[in-house]
Amino acid sequence: MQNQYRPDIDGFRAIAVLSVVFFHSNIKPFEIDFFSGGYLGVDIFFVISGYLITKIILQELLKKGKKFNYLHFYERRARRILPALFFIILVSIPFAYYILLPQHLLDFAKSIFGAIFFFSNYHFIASDYYDVDAILKPLLHTWSLSVEEQFYIIYPLFLVFLFKNFRKYLLNIFILIILISIISAQLLGVFDPSTNFYILTSRIWELFCGASISIIQMSNTNKDNKYSKLKNFYSILGFTLILMSIFFFNAQTHHPSFYTAIPIIGTVLVIYFSNKNYFITKCLSSKVLTKIGLVSYSFYLWHFVFFSLGKHAYIYHDKVSKKHILLLLALSFFSYYIIEKPFRNKNK
Repeated sequence: MQNQYRPDIDGFRAIAVLSVVFFHSNIKPFEIDFFSGGYLGVDIFFVISGYLITKIILQELLKKGKKFNYLHFYERRARRILPALFFIILVSIPFAYYILLPQHLLDFAKSIFGAIFFFSNYHFIASDYYDVDAILKPLLHTWSLSVEEQFYIIYPLFLVFLFKNFRKYLLNIFILIILISIISAQLLGVFDPSTNFYILTSRIWELFCGASISIIQMSNTNKDNKYSKLKNFYSILGFTLILMSIFFFNAQTHHPSFYTAIPIIGTVLVIYFSNKNYFITKCLSSKVLTKIGLVSYSFYLWHFVFFSLGKHAYIYHDKVSKKHILLLLALSFFSYYIIEKPFRNKNK
């Protein structure tokens, strides 16, 4: 497994974050809700995260005579996640203090603790993510960050143990976990949709789908990188499944559930069948998408806080204007270059 930068992954991040932002902005071109399933951008992020984090861990484990450095791993995660999160929360506090009503301000204060200690998914477990009032909770979107961080805490220990003791059966074990998780999500979604939406166990199969790609790539060391019409078709098929899901899924679609497997399979196909000569890889590797992908984390953090406080302040009513989205993008670039990027430097 070679540690090569893949611009298409950053482009894929851009597609994911833009779909989420447009979903929450409620912008409807020609009065058509093209992003009714835009919330699936979070699920795309989960697959990408599972893929990248597994690739990082496996690369370190495959180095001869080197033990996995857990402290280094968690330090890198902290440098990647915490600075931008803390910065945006700190910036939002004075605005929240002057804009929010007392009851909303109290809930906001409680949600801050949930966000910084990564249990906000449980804090918001009684909330309906698709409800019109959901936008009134500025840190609601941090639920997905909590899910990822809960996964990151336990996953390295789990993967290293399996790699050292059951390497031969690693993919089979992951497939079993995927099946158990998606079945449990399907069943729990019938009885308790809110809990099903927010908890790690109903989302872990998406992360493990991404992780499985890395395991397959690790096993397939002689992967043919030549252009293939069939593989190019698989990549296009995968992206088509994602677009169809974003356009046709809505608040009434049971999620996560068996239906969610459609965009997840699409994401797996796009990530696995990647080649600089393939149509989808070329599109995702465009400069515009890769630039947005680089700042996608800050973009995601900013957007919901901005939309929520704007709604409380009556800056907009039913939908967010395009100029506000451009302002958000500018804030995201600022956060990336002033906060995110410097803190990733291990020498600082």
